[in-house]
Amino acid sequence: MAAPRALDPAWAARLRRLRGRGWALIPVASIVGVIFAIRYASSTASWLTYLALVAVPLLAAAALGWLLRGARPWLSLLALPLFMLAWFAQPTLWGQGAAAVLSALSCVSLGVLLAAVTPARWLKLGIVAMSCADVWLIVTDQLQAPNNLLVAAKPGGGLPQLQSEQFGSVTMGYGDLFVAALLGAVFAPRPRVQRFAALLTLTVAGLFDLLFLVLNDLPATVPVAVALLLTEMGLTRVRRDRR
Repeated sequence: MAAPRALDPAWAARLRRLRGRGWALIPVASIVGVIFAIRYASSTASWLTYLALVAVPLLAAAALGWLLRGARPWLSLLALPLFMLAWFAQPTLWGQGAAAVLSALSCVSLGVLLAAVTPARWLKLGIVAMSCADVWLIVTDQLQAPNNLLVAAKPGGGLPQLQSEQFGSVTMGYGDLFVAALLGAVFAPRPRVQRFAALLTLTVAGLFDLLFLVLNDLPATVPVAVALLLTEMGLTRVRRDRR
């Protein structure tokens, strides 16, 4: 969440003609659409595996060279050793960690680009709607089976799985990283607010994860949505106090 930086003015101007409220539907569609697509067409999981295999390293390279705070063009080359580590050290925590870093970096690129074409207010509503949809899917037991298919899907040739994240016994969906990067991109023009939201998310997530003592599955989008709402409440209070 603290990683995305604001798009530079030149590129922001080029993307301005694409701006629209409809882009705010992407966060919800990224979870609801994928789950129901896998539920009714299990081959979707395999297709997404190969899509992630191609798109994630390229988007990660874009983040390292362009869209990450502190990005430098030469840093984009680091995507290659990360991919090789994720490929050849798959069973180890090193390999799983490299795959998770690649996925997180790719989410930074997606978040920055989506924030550049979506009005901030609507994108924030999209984040909250995504969290609500995530909770609904888990409570109604509609997420677990399709998600298991997606996690189990593997590309051929022993290539790494980049469509979801696994670290030891912990499994997270790609959307869980995407929503965090998306909120970071929304606040990227205001670095202090962005860092505050990131710290707040970490705190809320730590408390929220205590529910794992009694539950096996939790919607990881919830801490991000809660942090967004709390941050907005704080900003509203600051503006009121200034007036």
